[in-house]
Amino acid sequence: MNRKLLMKKVAAGAGECLLRHFRTGVAVRKKGALDLVTVADETAEKIVIEGIRSHFPDDHILAEESGSHSGSNEYQWIVDPLDGTTNFTHGFPHFSVSIALAKAGEVVAGIVFDPVKDEWFEAHLGEGATLNGRPIAVSGETNMGEALGVTGFSYDRRDRKNELLDRVSDFLQHARGLRRLGSAALDLCYIASGRFDFYVEDGLNAWDIAAGSLIVTEAGGRLAGIGGAPFDLHEGKVIACTPGLLKETTERIR
Repeated sequence: MNRKLLMKKVAAGAGECLLRHFRTGVAVRKKGALDLVTVADETAEKIVIEGIRSHFPDDHILAEESGSHSGSNEYQWIVDPLDGTTNFTHGFPHFSVSIALAKAGEVVAGIVFDPVKDEWFEAHLGEGATLNGRPIAVSGETNMGEALGVTGFSYDRRDRKNELLDRVSDFLQHARGLRRLGSAALDLCYIASGRFDFYVEDGLNAWDIAAGSLIVTEAGGRLAGIGGAPFDLHEGKVIACTPGLLKETTERIR
């Protein structure tokens, strides 16, 4: 089995696990005041890690719940077994499995799987992005007044309330609309497929955005850090949008 096929196999296994646990009253633990984890997160992650280890035991793995697993070669898997845990625990059917593969530090493949909608967003470096096997592309929107955006709020939002509300207020004033759905991985994929035109969020982790960021760029979208800095996967700050909105979105965040 090659890594491309394995990525889809373990994502499918994790997604099936999430559906089995969804709306079953799983126990919830707190990692922080607002950061939750369930047995579904942990079981789905175990499925992914065991699948990778059984075929590629020398690959590195970075996973949300269990941290870093050392390897001895240039490949690293970046795994979020359940992106949207808060949605999941409240029975809101919007969450995903996100798996990326990096080679020598560069993300070369990514899958985001929404098991509720049975939507597979996938990209491989230089090969474009797809949704359920069909090519996708970002919208051609260039006018902020006609744009639909999406954002999220970091776990330290109670300490940053005024800053985040100012950001939201500005986009509500200048964009057609702004949404908050609760899965960064899917937010990025919705940019890639033209459902949204711009996305802004910080306070993220690499596993939240590794797969989705590649899917955006392979779909023709643009990425940047917040404040005009270049996008850095490990900084956890991201602007993702159509090419025609990058300048204004970046300036509004400043």
